[in-house]
Amino acid sequence: MRVVITGSDGQLGQCLVRQLNGRTEVFPLNREQLDICDGRSVEEIFSSLKPDIVINTAAYTAVDKAESDPKVAYLANEQGPKLLAKACHKYGSTLIHISTDYVFNGNKQTSYVEQDRPDPCNVYGMSKLAGEKAVQSCCSQYYILRTSWVFSEFGSNFVKTMLKLGREREQLGVVADQFGGPTYAGDISLVISQLIEHLERNDVLDYGIYHFSGEPYVSWFEFAQEIFSLAYKQGVIKKEVLLKPLSTFEYPTAAKRPNNSRLSNRKIETHLKLGPKSWKSVLKQLDIYMEQ
Repeated sequence: MRVVITGSDGQLGQCLVRQLNGRTEVFPLNREQLDICDGRSVEEIFSSLKPDIVINTAAYTAVDKAESDPKVAYLANEQGPKLLAKACHKYGSTLIHISTDYVFNGNKQTSYVEQDRPDPCNVYGMSKLAGEKAVQSCCSQYYILRTSWVFSEFGSNFVKTMLKLGREREQLGVVADQFGGPTYAGDISLVISQLIEHLERNDVLDYGIYHFSGEPYVSWFEFAQEIFSLAYKQGVIKKEVLLKPLSTFEYPTAAKRPNNSRLSNRKIETHLKLGPKSWKSVLKQLDIYMEQ
């Protein structure tokens, strides 16, 4: 199968290239090679490559900046997926579109399931929800994969930020009343790889929305505690960092964050026969997060 990966230089894109390398015909495309917001660029790629599968990891992810720059956020997160979905419909391709926990407002007391009604509390979440709706309305062969708190050894993410700050400071304040599932981008890549294997066997899983996030669920503060505990034990940082728990009120941001970002994995675990993916297991070599 011919697989196109958009946003291939992002952290998930790079993990996907590594995961799929050698087992299928992969075309990793960064923004210079494919601007998903440009209809002509999209058509040129589809007409020349005729992909069987398109994995859209390209997105505008500057959550706070989106509040003052909504047009750019909607262009990347709604218009881009719409153009890809239309092209997938035209060429008979399957679209795997990456979305976010931020389509929910965070008021639910338990984990969000796929049937829960989205209600974003910030512009970024609104733009991502608009992208989901565009995909659903423009093509029938799609998987929307909602995930949360993504990290890896590539790009910018919470783990790398904490390690950097831990080397520079002796004390850090971290929000302790927002909860979610940290998710390793490599585990997301594995899930997508399994979806592709099903498509290759013509054992097609039901199209639609799926949730996937790492476990156990924690607060940002608890996540930081684990990062620094392991980093100190591994010698990645030479001193123990004093962490101070903060409330959301004490750490104001331009964009409101959901207090509960927990996503239920039950549906995708049942369909793909997956076991829970622990984010702790991939923090055993924190030095690689410093090198990339």
